Amino acid sequence: MGKFIVVLAAIFALAGCSGEEPKQSDEGKEPLKKVSVVLDWTPNTNHTGLYVAKEKGYFAEQGLDVEIVKPGEAGADQLVASQKADFGVSYQEGITQARVQGVPLVSLAAVIQHNTSGFASPASKNIKTPKDFEGKVYGGWGSPVEKAVLLSLMKVDKADINKTEIVNTGDTDFFTSVKRDIDFAWIYYAWTGVEAELRGEKLNMVYLTDYSKKLDYYTPVLATSEKMIEKDPETVKAFTHGASKGYQFAIEHPDDAADILIKAEPDLDKELVKKSQQWLAPKYQDDAKRWGEQKLEVWENYASWMDENELLEGKFEAEKAFTNKFIPE
Repeated sequence: MGKFIVVLAAIFALAGCSGEEPKQSDEGKEPLKKVSVVLDWTPNTNHTGLYVAKEKGYFAEQGLDVEIVKPGEAGADQLVASQKADFGVSYQEGITQARVQGVPLVSLAAVIQHNTSGFASPASKNIKTPKDFEGKVYGGWGSPVEKAVLLSLMKVDKADINKTEIVNTGDTDFFTSVKRDIDFAWIYYAWTGVEAELRGEKLNMVYLTDYSKKLDYYTPVLATSEKMIEKDPETVKAFTHGASKGYQFAIEHPDDAADILIKAEPDLDKELVKKSQQWLAPKYQDDAKRWGEQKLEVWENYASWMDENELLEGKFEAEKAFTNKFIPE
């Protein structure tokens, strides 16, 4: 549900947000403050808590009228960093790169507590471990991080990455690609894996977290800019509190939450949304004390991994990349 994006510092040159007339609150007394949150990808169950918070009035309770914006040519990170959007759905990979390049994005909450991504393949390919990547074709989107992750997993399994062919499949559908061009690809199980279950297509999964603790990073996260935190911390708190309540509802009522997402985005596959929501609900908070909480160790571990694989070109200060102070106690 996302790609590895490098955010260039030059995006700071972009113009700021355009204002709109605020809506009135339910009480008709104080106007709701209009803010925007940009998705990282097309709407899916990673985003359900945002749709719930909007539909059920959790954002309005916090004094906000939140517009959920689908990404265009410019991604969420770029729009947030340039102050064309107030908040965005990002991920630890992108924020780590951005901060090293002088773009001070800040993660406000982990949407999902642990990394649920991995390398998927049809069961018929018999790819069950990284060693089995040898002699096979991997299809991705051409990012240096992909080869680094493959290498990390294959080293653990004493496999030779030079025996794996890596091709760029772009945005080609996973199910089409594995039948036509490739043997395996990197997916998020909550969406593509669940879709495979519904299609009756059995997959083998090699999860990143089974082979490296450092690859158990936060993906996705809710993010904003340092400038937004400095100039309007109350709005940042209000947004994070509203989102937290939305995700808490999705955890406790996955079917009802799925209905809200389907209502807002009727083009989505209803059966997929329902089943994906059920699969993901217990994973939003998982073993954390509260939804959204992030650990310094996780940010340091992933940056260390990136540095080891020569993916960072500068100093990364993990403690500045995220904050827990806006999520409810």
